Order: sequence, then C-alpha cells, then structure tokens
Amino acid sequence: NGASFFFICIYMHIARGLYYGSYLYKETWNIGVVLLLLVMMTAFVGYVLPWGQMSFWGATVITNLLSAVPYMGDTLVQWIWGGFSVDNATLTRFFAFHFLLPFIIAAATILHLLFLHETGSNNPIGLNSDADKIPFHPYFVYKDILGFVVMLLALTSLALFSPNLLGDPENFTPANPLVTPPHIKPEWYFLF
Repeated sequence: NGASFFFICIYMHIARGLYYGSYLYKETWNIGVVLLLLVMMTAFVGYVLPWGQMSFWGATVITNLLSAVPYMGDTLVQWIWGGFSVDNATLTRFFAFHFLLPFIIAAATILHLLFLHETGSNNPIGLNSDADKIPFHPYFVYKDILGFVVMLLALTSLALFSPNLLGDPENFTPANPLVTPPHIKPEWYFLF
C-alpha cells in the first residue's frame, strides 16, 4: 500500500542522513524526528480507518498504552476514544486526525527545509571548492524526475494490479470487539 512506499522512502532518507552525519545539524535533525513521529501518527490513524479486525484491535492496544500516563492516562484514553471503548466516535476522531495531520506535516516540512537551507546540506564527497561542484539543473533535476517516475509507476502498478498485496488478511474481517485475532502484529514500518 501507499504507506509502505512512503515509509520505504522515509527510512532510506534517515539511513542516508545517518550515513552522512546529518544529525550534526541539530535543528534540521530534530525537526526531522518530529516529522517522523507525525508521519507515524498519521499512518496509525489511517491504519484504523478500514475498521477491520486488525484496525480495531490495533487501535485498542495502542490507545490503551496512553493509560500508563500518570494521573491522567485513563482520562486521556477516554478523550481519544470519545467514550468508554473504541467505537464510531473513535473512528470519526481518527478520520479528522488523518485529514488534519498532513497539513501540520507540510508546515513542519517547510520548517525542515528552511533549516536545511540555513545550515546547508551535508556534502557526501567532502569537496568545499565551487570549481568541483556540479549545477543542480540539469543533473539533479533529471535524477529526481527519474526517481519520481519510478516510484509513481511502482505505486500505480501496485494499486492497479495487486491492491491487497501488502494488506493483512485479518483486516478484511469487519471489526468485532468480541473476537480477538490470534496474532495481533503491527505493520512493518512501526517495528523500528
């Protein structure tokens, strides 16, 4: 599904940043960490929206983790649920979060890019002279367009020819609070 492709790109970006030492630019790196958390929140609330067995029980398990917050955990969980259990009110709230979080992510991405342009990106080849640098256009523009087209074709092919390939079969069963699936496991991109 699209979330898997998105997280493949994000994790490749993080691996590149770790390899080249991008964590030394603290502001840019910290905003990137916040972006990762926001994207994971968006993916989680989006995962709940199909309202299948895995979605329902994933929402139940993950939201119940908030009950461990001292003094206000139970109140916080009930506020997120919109009641005393995961129900239609929870689904409505998660849909609203899934709609609004991308706008916050877009603003944080702009901030991430502003800090990147403030400090300059890291230089993987270690050259500091302008004579050894190549222009952004046409070299990097063509490389980025090629990468975009490859990802677009892969995602379109997946969506058209095998849309259920990366989905959990248990999630095709409608949500039932009385029957717990035998193996509740998160999506691969939450297993870091």
